[in-house]
Amino acid sequence: MSSFQHLLGKHLTSTPLNTGEVVAKVAEASVEDVDTAVSAALAAFPSWSSLSPIQRGKPLKKMAEKILSSTPELAELDAISMGRPVSSFFDADYAAVHFNYFGEAAYAQGHTSLNTPGFINMSLRQPFGVVGIIIPWNAPLVFFSKKVAPAVAAGNCVVLKSSEKAPLTSWKVSQWIKECGFPPGVINVLSGHGHISGSAISSHMSIRAISFTGSTRTGRAIQIASANSNLKKVVFELGGKGPALIFDDADLEQAAKDTENSIFWNSGQTCMANSRIYVQDTATEKFVEVFKKLASARKMGDPTKGEINHGPQADKVQFEAVNKYIDAGKESGGKLALGGEEAKTNGETKSLLIHPTIFLNADESSRIMKEVIFGPVVVINTFSTEAEVIAKANHTEFGLYACLYTKDLERALRVSKKLESGMVGVNCAAPTGCWDLPFGGWKGSGTGRESLLESMDHFLEVRSIYFKCPGIGG
Repeated sequence: MSSFQHLLGKHLTSTPLNTGEVVAKVAEASVEDVDTAVSAALAAFPSWSSLSPIQRGKPLKKMAEKILSSTPELAELDAISMGRPVSSFFDADYAAVHFNYFGEAAYAQGHTSLNTPGFINMSLRQPFGVVGIIIPWNAPLVFFSKKVAPAVAAGNCVVLKSSEKAPLTSWKVSQWIKECGFPPGVINVLSGHGHISGSAISSHMSIRAISFTGSTRTGRAIQIASANSNLKKVVFELGGKGPALIFDDADLEQAAKDTENSIFWNSGQTCMANSRIYVQDTATEKFVEVFKKLASARKMGDPTKGEINHGPQADKVQFEAVNKYIDAGKESGGKLALGGEEAKTNGETKSLLIHPTIFLNADESSRIMKEVIFGPVVVINTFSTEAEVIAKANHTEFGLYACLYTKDLERALRVSKKLESGMVGVNCAAPTGCWDLPFGGWKGSGTGRESLLESMDHFLEVRSIYFKCPGIGG
């Protein structure tokens, strides 16, 4: 259970929930709070790690039930804290899958060997002890579950920091930790800023592994802090600048529908989004026409309203950052095909809403093509040949999720192998994936992989033990 009481203020129902006004106050963790949480985790670790997987799984499964039963409340908390429309909230179901799965599948397997004459040898998979988890603000419950569930199922105790932009769902889940049967100190939830509590977690000498999802810039800072402290094991899912390759034989309407959803879902605040779309020159006109029609039909406004599918940016900082990129796109010579104007709420310009924005034919070296915008801004460029578009798609420091659309199976396999990306969708776009394949990026988009089958490995150390047994042959 969290050692720190969060001070949730009253929801200001009279305030439009897209203006950046205060809706809640949450306690900020200090360096001392991190130390206290780590101490609680260290104290809890011996008894927690000695339990059987079945015993550790019971509170995990109770947490899944609690989250599912509270779906509407959790959806509203994300809506009021960072503008996520309740109409797109799938996070409770996602979290329940993870808590349920790791509640039953936490059986770490080592190996045995008789390959050395005179020895019976074995390897063990054992928990680190205390692990640090730092989650982002765009889907906090998703990342809370996909990291906490495997970490504690493996026998670790965790210290988690939620994002200062969206702490409310983590705060709410932290209230159920004791109720679900987790012993004190097993899961410690903090809210705070990265440069204070996040930095303290990254450099803490008693934290042996850290899992982080967020920006590449912050990932670098965490890796440096880890190296300068105790060489923590690090698992990162970082930024993306995903390319979508649309060949002229593709189902253009389906491609437009999928890619439009990918970039404008959650108002573009998604690391996996295909923010660079390349369309073969013979198909560009039709694709752009369909894409613009879909983007123009988005319903913007208060994210707590069920009919809204395009909410505001998370806060004023994010709003201003995205608008600066839009201005940079205009200055770089790209053609603005949709958006770019300031959204209004009840005739006033206080809104943090940003219209879906489409640039055409932007320079490949421009900022909007090279940098992570993390907002509802997409560039649609053209290409002629397969070799040309592969080169353009790979000319980036990011490699999280790429996709391509074609009816030619040989081309699909050939291009998929050449795209420098940890995940590739064929005739589907982000966030399409599957539970049992590795999730993660190449290059500056991360290290390590997460999934139902991969995640627990990152929270286990390997120990080799050699038993000398004379008389046993090889």
